[in-house]
Amino acid sequence: MEVGSEVKNNDPSSFQLQQPPPPVEPMRKIILVAAIAVGLCGPIFGLLVPPIVGYYSDHCTSQFGRCRPFIAAGAGLVGVAIFLIGFATDLGHAAGDSLGKSPKPRAITVFVVGFWILDVANNMLQGPCKAFFADLSGENVRKMSIANALFSFFMAVGNVLGYAAGSYTHLYKVFPFSETKACDLYCANLKSCFFISIALLLTTTILALTIVRETAIVVAPEQPSTVKKGKIPVFGELFGALKDSPPTMWILMLVTSLNWVAWFPFLLFDTDWMGKEVYGGNVGTKLYDQGVRAGALGLMINSIVLGFASLVVQFLARTPRRVKKLWGVVNFLLAVCLAMTVLITKLAERGRPSSGAIESPPVGIKVGALAVFAVLGIPLAVTYSIPFALASIFSNNSGLGQGLSLGVLNLAIVIPQMVVSVGSGPWDQLFGGDNLPAFVLGAVAAAVSGILSLVMLPSPPDDVAAAKVMTVKGFH
Repeated sequence: MEVGSEVKNNDPSSFQLQQPPPPVEPMRKIILVAAIAVGLCGPIFGLLVPPIVGYYSDHCTSQFGRCRPFIAAGAGLVGVAIFLIGFATDLGHAAGDSLGKSPKPRAITVFVVGFWILDVANNMLQGPCKAFFADLSGENVRKMSIANALFSFFMAVGNVLGYAAGSYTHLYKVFPFSETKACDLYCANLKSCFFISIALLLTTTILALTIVRETAIVVAPEQPSTVKKGKIPVFGELFGALKDSPPTMWILMLVTSLNWVAWFPFLLFDTDWMGKEVYGGNVGTKLYDQGVRAGALGLMINSIVLGFASLVVQFLARTPRRVKKLWGVVNFLLAVCLAMTVLITKLAERGRPSSGAIESPPVGIKVGALAVFAVLGIPLAVTYSIPFALASIFSNNSGLGQGLSLGVLNLAIVIPQMVVSVGSGPWDQLFGGDNLPAFVLGAVAAAVSGILSLVMLPSPPDDVAAAKVMTVKGFH
């Protein structure tokens, strides 16, 4: 008998060739390389794309305006990326990947390429959108703050719709063709979500770019172009902008960076915390999976609170001088919530049966953990709106371009992301290997950020003062 064949019921006619089990080591290497590629794309493109797009957006002389061409290009790239991600298994199979559980390196390659394009597109899309808000608001600080709050609100709406679509397991029936030989029901359901998202994105983008008009920059014939052909002067401009930034911008970047040092540990490991510390499971076990699903429910609740809080922010910050106070207070709220993860974890450990029986935590522990997710929606709404509004206001008063100023602020977000992504693992291992050390460090960073926001960050000027400053600087 040949190796790999099997006799059933002693019937020689039942010889069947069996697929050998997939080699474990190559699969691990493929998954490791893919994970590194996906993990690096966020910090790398977050560091490079926003300032480049912001610079060329500020200097764009297209008849369609400064921001709208980049918004259209970003939306188009998002559509391409989602297509590649959704059809990764089909494209990989067409390129030679086998069916079954064997490694699918071509599908993984298509997915990674699509994910990288998606990250570039997101950075290309969000920066010009926020700069467009600032341009449409003019020198009106109130309108600028409202625009950024609405931006945060619709991000929350998108999160809720995404979680809801992903939780509905029969969405693929709307698009029966999504199920193929290489794409099972779960894959087809995800692919159907992508179809809906592309349709919504293209519809809203076309409506926004058609209805909202933008004034193009008119360059006088004798005025030389500031963009040199064949060169990318953006990095010189970026470092020049950093060097020439007023102290208010530097303080804003410091507060923002500490704020994101606090946020990133929880954003990266929130569901893992639910699975390991709250539910007491190990990766791959039933308890861990239950905890991860509970964490996904917490994220949906967080998005709902985020949406409502984004609207309430404007009521609480009715005057520009209340903005920094609100940011400082919610940073302390963030610190308290991150510290509460320690208490919830310790209570969950005490509530586990001493016999070692596999049981989910008591209802009170679950409610407490979900309450942390819910309350964190409040500071997250402020984090998504106020720093960008302040950057737009301070850039107006200092003469920096909107796109470039938002690119500068993005450095205060990306650099903490890189530090937390690289350092959180060794930091956690130093104190036992769980997620709590990073959460505690985040709580300390949030408290320091709140203190600096209240003590050092200047209040934005009111609309009358800002208009006078803009007039003196010759912006009218």
